[in-house]
Amino acid sequence: MSPTVTDRRPSIRGRGSAHNPKNRFLPLAVEREAWTLASDTDPKTEVLEDRSRSIISRNDSPDLGFDASLNPYRGCETGCAYCYARPTHEYLGLSAGLDFESRILVKPEAPELLRQELASPRWKPQVLVLSGVTDPYQPLERRLGLTRRCLEVLVEARNPVGIVTKHHRVTRDIDLLRELARYDAVQVQLSVTTMDRSLQRKMEPRASTPERRLEAIARLAEAGIPVGVNVAPVIPGLTDHEIPAIVEAAAGAGAGRAIYIMLRLPHGVAGLFEDWLRRHYPDRADKVLNRMRDLRGGSLYASTFGERMRGRGPFAQQVQRLFDLARAKHGIEPRDYDLSTEHFRPPRAGPQLGLFDEPTG
Repeated sequence: MSPTVTDRRPSIRGRGSAHNPKNRFLPLAVEREAWTLASDTDPKTEVLEDRSRSIISRNDSPDLGFDASLNPYRGCETGCAYCYARPTHEYLGLSAGLDFESRILVKPEAPELLRQELASPRWKPQVLVLSGVTDPYQPLERRLGLTRRCLEVLVEARNPVGIVTKHHRVTRDIDLLRELARYDAVQVQLSVTTMDRSLQRKMEPRASTPERRLEAIARLAEAGIPVGVNVAPVIPGLTDHEIPAIVEAAAGAGAGRAIYIMLRLPHGVAGLFEDWLRRHYPDRADKVLNRMRDLRGGSLYASTFGERMRGRGPFAQQVQRLFDLARAKHGIEPRDYDLSTEHFRPPRAGPQLGLFDEPTG
């Protein structure tokens, strides 16, 4: 049974979660009482090192349009209340709640590991997605620069990459992205969930504002970098009515592609999102949750391939029609960017030279 509104913990400034729910793999849980106090409103981010010996992850889901991804970070300080990736922290013995957004594992050797994998004769040139799980431009990237260093390797190898982010910080790397665009080897997608800044601050506390994301689309488009918008996730009863406005704004900024994804609430994310809803929007919580159950055959989540990204039933069809009409109205074609592996060249296995240096000899 869900706790009542009066039982719920107060919101924490800058965080999407208000507590650490139990890890589904562990028999015991530790609750930090201080997090329930109004005087302790900002748990500090803890950076932990991940010394993984490989960096490319494989995916065999028929719902996703890529087979390989690159994740320099595990956990995400952006703190989106609905993030489907939260349960991945449970494999580390941590919680999908505050741990996911405040205890971030970083892979300091990610660029070197990427270089080794792309230089191997076993590597088959293909699109890498950066990142498939967490945001590659989350706040820590400003200080650590792991995503940029990985992009430098990808530029050297001319290996195609797709980037998904909620952060204006992607524009910092326009120089690298423009170089990849010369070889049809890059696409960028900015995720825009809502145009309502008040809602966005509560739901995605450390992401760029909607206006800054649209500005990023405009700057990338002006630089000749293929860029699109993800209307994602669509939250029924909370953000679905914004689909036309988001598509219109993104098209006006220069987006050449638009997709949408329905809210997904796997494992413990359902409880975390319900807690967030009842803290911030108690008057709409039951409507949103009931709409989710309508989409998912009576449950808050269904993992069936082919349905988990869209849902099913009359409301799912209504959202699909609304999105298709908005996209057609603003001339955005339902297409993928055709990224090329034609210009791939193995990167140097040794120390990296200047970014745009040509090999000698």
